[in-house]
Amino acid sequence: MEAAPSGGGGRGGGGGDEQRGLGLLEVQAAAAALRRSEVFHVVKELLGFVLYMHHQIPSVLQNLENEFASLKEEMTEMTLPPAELKPSDQRKYNTRKRVVRCRIKKQEKLMNGISTLLSALQQALDEVPSIEGVVLILGGSLVRPLFVYDITISHGRFDSGSAKEHALTKLAQSVSRKAIRALVSRGAGSLSYTGPSKLFLLVRCPSTLNMPLDFLPKRDFRYSKKVVPLQMHIKCNAADCQVNNQQRLSIVDAPRCTSESYLSDVIWFQCKHTIRGLPGKASFEG
Repeated sequence: MEAAPSGGGGRGGGGGDEQRGLGLLEVQAAAAALRRSEVFHVVKELLGFVLYMHHQIPSVLQNLENEFASLKEEMTEMTLPPAELKPSDQRKYNTRKRVVRCRIKKQEKLMNGISTLLSALQQALDEVPSIEGVVLILGGSLVRPLFVYDITISHGRFDSGSAKEHALTKLAQSVSRKAIRALVSRGAGSLSYTGPSKLFLLVRCPSTLNMPLDFLPKRDFRYSKKVVPLQMHIKCNAADCQVNNQQRLSIVDAPRCTSESYLSDVIWFQCKHTIRGLPGKASFEG
């Protein structure tokens, strides 16, 4: 990617000014390595943070998932109404059924988009021995984003575990909390609502890896110079110091370093699934 000039301004309503000059955020993981499921949980939490803080979803992701699951369960239970109801109770029943159906319809596309993207990420993590990092891009397109979150992960090679493991470890919770606190401390998401946007996910891996079909190689990836990414480095204790220093190089600097064998082997893969936020900031705040 092309680096943004230090004196340039952001696009109208864009994220350049918010993220400019923030420097590199470092988050220390109190372990020698992160498992696939732990990397997945951290990325999911950061993705949910980005969507919520930029007013793309009405509540934090976990609450939204729980609410949607409850609505689906309630609708299933309401498929067969009680045999006998008083007229007043029947009206209440019908009204509630319409409300539940309407809320499901409003959120279904969003929730399906989130679920599909996260499932693709799990599959990618399960099929590669290691990843260098992820980038979350919010905006109308990849080349003209509003906000960019560039997250480097120094975790070593994955073990034999799966990203689909349901057990949530204390390490994953700790790293997620530290990462979100660090972003909040730098004012991430503090700008006004810019309307519903798309969230794009890219994963940084060696170009020789066979990624799932849901991920497309983006070797010559570039975006607008007006946007400076907010960079975060999640570090594990056992990561090699020299590799860490190289991994600190931003996504914006990588194309300039193709002469180095370490970086020339690494490219971005874009998930073909995106998440489109819900419109209506006012309704979120009610």
